[in-house]
Amino acid sequence: MAERETKSRTAHSHEAGSDATKQRRHAAPASTDASKASSPVAGKVKEGIARRLSDINDIEADITKLVRTTVSDTLRAGGDATAQLTNVVENTVTGAIQAAEKVGTGLTMSAKSVATGIVMGVHDVGGDVAKASTETIRTIIRQTATIGADIGAVAKRTVDGIIEATAEVGENVAEISKKSAEGAIEEAAHISNMAVQAVQDVLTGIRGGISESAAVPARRGGAAQHGHTTH
Repeated sequence: MAERETKSRTAHSHEAGSDATKQRRHAAPASTDASKASSPVAGKVKEGIARRLSDINDIEADITKLVRTTVSDTLRAGGDATAQLTNVVENTVTGAIQAAEKVGTGLTMSAKSVATGIVMGVHDVGGDVAKASTETIRTIIRQTATIGADIGAVAKRTVDGIIEATAEVGENVAEISKKSAEGAIEEAAHISNMAVQAVQDVLTGIRGGISESAAVPARRGGAAQHGHTTH
């Protein structure tokens, strides 16, 4: 009897030791990961990137506020928001492109903030948000082509800004985002087939599938009007 109890205690001791060893083995990688995360290099990179991302968010918010105020003030001063809309959008985008070229950041960074500000500014004066959105994406794509920037990337950022602003002001996000995507593709078709493809690639998900008929409308005066040849 005593011998059986001794064997039983010995077996339990071995099992406990085995469990403790397994726990230590599983715990080791977590300890290594934690040490990596808290290393001076990781900490420096984390803080540096977080600071810069915060700066970028602040810059984008400032651009949105500036554009929103400028657009709404200009439309109010003119008296007829509908009649002025196209001209105001054109001038706003031109200013944004000139600023991007001056600083050397490229339009991709500011496109979202500019689009957001335009839509919100138009909404502030009771203007047509759907028209403003379509006009904005068309103008940005048209002017992006003239400076040789990445049309697909700029189009995606622009539509992101339009969607964000539309949601913020309580308009129909699904309808306006779809119309904006269609407008982007139609405008790209006036530039080149490659431009159409670039825009389709980044905006297809927004429209939930783009029909061929909407994708390639007739070019106005040919691609040469914008200084580009059809590929």
